[in-house]
Amino acid sequence: MEVVRVLHMNGGMGEASYANNSLVQKKVISMTKPITEEAIINLCYSNSFSTSIVMADLGCSSGPNTLLVVSELIKVVDVVCRKLGNRLPEYLVYLNDLPGNDFNTIFKSLPSFHESLRGQMGNGFGPCFFTGVPGSFYGRLFPSNSLHFVHSSYSLQWLSKVPEGLVNNKGNIYMARTSPPSVLEAYKEQFQKDFSLFLKCRSEELVAGGRMVLTILGRRSDDPSSKDGCYIWELLAMALNHMVSEGLIEEEKMDSFNIPQYTPSPSEIRFELLKEGSFIINQLVVSQVKWTDANYETNTNDDHDHFDGDDDGYSVAKCMRAVAEPLLVSHFGEAIIDQVFHRYRQIIADRITEENTNFINVIVSVTKRG
Repeated sequence: MEVVRVLHMNGGMGEASYANNSLVQKKVISMTKPITEEAIINLCYSNSFSTSIVMADLGCSSGPNTLLVVSELIKVVDVVCRKLGNRLPEYLVYLNDLPGNDFNTIFKSLPSFHESLRGQMGNGFGPCFFTGVPGSFYGRLFPSNSLHFVHSSYSLQWLSKVPEGLVNNKGNIYMARTSPPSVLEAYKEQFQKDFSLFLKCRSEELVAGGRMVLTILGRRSDDPSSKDGCYIWELLAMALNHMVSEGLIEEEKMDSFNIPQYTPSPSEIRFELLKEGSFIINQLVVSQVKWTDANYETNTNDDHDHFDGDDDGYSVAKCMRAVAEPLLVSHFGEAIIDQVFHRYRQIIADRITEENTNFINVIVSVTKRG
């Protein structure tokens, strides 16, 4: 699997699009807002920029979530600069994702974004310029010492490639409780290589005193095969294995498919940051969102004690389809996709009425050393 070529969220604005199935991701951004705002406020007080502020959103995807953080950054900078009596800066925003991302949908939304911002803030805020930057963030993307703020949400769990040495992971599509230790170690090593390279590249691109806030789908446990990070994929593997047993999918096809993802623990994130050495860790926290938040437009204080298993199962399956469908299509073809997610929906519906199912988020806020 060539990850750079096939990894992207479902584009457009259709029923299975990421734009219409990303409420979980929206809630995570909302939950992280206080950490992001604190980083931006501290950036303003540090005088790391003068006439312009340059921001990069890495793994921006497409849809309504893409410009949420940009909007908040502009509002916070505006308030702080007015309070300090400073000149309002211009904004240069780099939107980065892999080449298969639906950048066209983002660009089409920019006029309404500017209009909405003017409606909230008037015409006084500084000009805002957008640039799309297709490419892998596991490499250099920007000039040296050019960025003031880097943001990434629910992107860095994706690896640059499927780890090598997974031939013994039969019946699984990711790390699982039945995966042999060699598979767990292969995933961990690939994450370490990728994340250390990511940090090295960003350390070269950020100015001294620049800020970075990363939200990564992760786990609380030190066990990489724990349910914290693996369960959602185990249930998808169950749906695929049912189809293998019925002769609808070739067993060889199933055994050669592995998800290029790693859900790290806070200790693993801290270790890599300390090893790279270019950043001061300001905050490192863990939060969680319910799987069922895929079915609710909520604020961070809402809770859902009543579940409609079938309805919630449908929404969670659609959320995962928006994320995983391109990977599945590239390996299995399009013909089986509807049936895979129909079965997946039923399996999820059964589990969420009986178990406490959550996505775990690891959020880290750092400052580039001077």
